[in-house]
Amino acid sequence: MVTTNSITHLVSNTASWSYGILKRGTNAVFSLNPDYEHRVFGLDIMRALAIIFVVVEHSSMLEKAHTAFPWIRLINGVELFFVLSGFLIGGLLIKIFFRDEPFGVRPMVNFWVRRWFRTLPNYYLILILNIVVVYFGFIKEDFAQVNWKFFLFLQNFSGPFYGFFWESWSLSIEEWFYLLFPVILLVTFLVFTYMKIPKKTMFLVSIIILLVVPFLLRYFKASKINVDDYSLGIRIYKVVIYRLDSIALGILAAFIKFRSPRFWYKIRNWTFIAGIIFSYFLLYRVWPPDVVFTKVFRVFLQSIGCLLLLPKFDSIRKGPKIFLKVFTHISLISYSMYLLNLALIAEIITSNYSPHGPRSAWGITGIYWISVIVFSTLLYKYFEKPMMDLRDKVKF
Repeated sequence: MVTTNSITHLVSNTASWSYGILKRGTNAVFSLNPDYEHRVFGLDIMRALAIIFVVVEHSSMLEKAHTAFPWIRLINGVELFFVLSGFLIGGLLIKIFFRDEPFGVRPMVNFWVRRWFRTLPNYYLILILNIVVVYFGFIKEDFAQVNWKFFLFLQNFSGPFYGFFWESWSLSIEEWFYLLFPVILLVTFLVFTYMKIPKKTMFLVSIIILLVVPFLLRYFKASKINVDDYSLGIRIYKVVIYRLDSIALGILAAFIKFRSPRFWYKIRNWTFIAGIIFSYFLLYRVWPPDVVFTKVFRVFLQSIGCLLLLPKFDSIRKGPKIFLKVFTHISLISYSMYLLNLALIAEIITSNYSPHGPRSAWGITGIYWISVIVFSTLLYKYFEKPMMDLRDKVKF
């Protein structure tokens, strides 16, 4: 005889079984299983905050109802990325340059190949997807803006661009830095070896070259043009040859840590406090756009503020389990988030739906964030990470 209790028990067991399968299936799809022991948690926090700040800024384009979130100004996420990328890449290049084996073309090529396996497959996949969605009208951009320069990171090498795949401006700066710095390092090595100059001096001179040259180019450009806030961004701040010094600051940080690790650790708290104060002083300072000081120094000073934060973040090795999982996950998918969040998610939403009030604006913003996290996780796990894993099979 079937009783009410037996039916309730059956339904309860079925629901629990179904939930268990769904949970295991979701974990299997979205779990990234990072190697926490070999990661620096503080640098994961820094990378996660950088992409969160970028996505918050880009989510403002969904803000048709003026809900005004966030309520405080945020440090520029791209500047955080630049300095952090330089620091991490600087650490790798220091290991290559200062090891016992002779420095030459082979280690440079190996460095480039490993770096390109990390960045290029994802970039070209998203570039092609951007071309497709613009061609079929899912994004309201002029298809005539699509050109071959995007495939060689030349879209903003020496001049402005805007509209199509606009977020790629920072990727061009990074790729050209990773290409140019090892070349400068090799040339410096070949020249200075005959002069019997120490390797540490060679490395420092290479850094100084990429600190000074973009700064001077930015100054010469700034002295010749008149700009407003918008044109300042696209004509100077988002152009490769004027911005390489921001990443060079990260390399300088890696060199300081290499030369004086005890000093690097000792100053961490003081520089962190100074970095927060300095960064927020810059954020709330008035910057008239058509002033040479603004055009030349503003982004450089922002990068210095980010540099001051590095020793503290680099010293944080562990954290509470929940924070460890969340920040590490966001850090791992940060590159995919950067590629996906603006054109392929935010612009598709704004091109097809406009909020009609605060409630719908918040709802759309929530959908946007969920979409960014979910699709970026899938992109990382099933495309970006497998492409990176191929690096170990390529030897030079």
